[in-house]
Amino acid sequence: MTPSEKALAKIEQHEETCGIRYESIDSRLNAGEKRFDRLESMIWGVYAVVMIAVALPLISNPWAVI
Repeated sequence: MTPSEKALAKIEQHEETCGIRYESIDSRLNAGEKRFDRLESMIWGVYAVVMIAVALPLISNPWAVI
């Protein structure tokens, strides 16, 4: 086997290893994306609760705030 063939074999092996690593990274990023979507939904829920908590006293008795 010539030195260039050895180098080519090493490069091909490296490409295969990197392909496996990138698939693993991609799957972990997708799992993280799902978690962030869930957290985003929770944050929007908290916004709604805060807005209701602020608006409810104003609606029930608008003159008590002044």
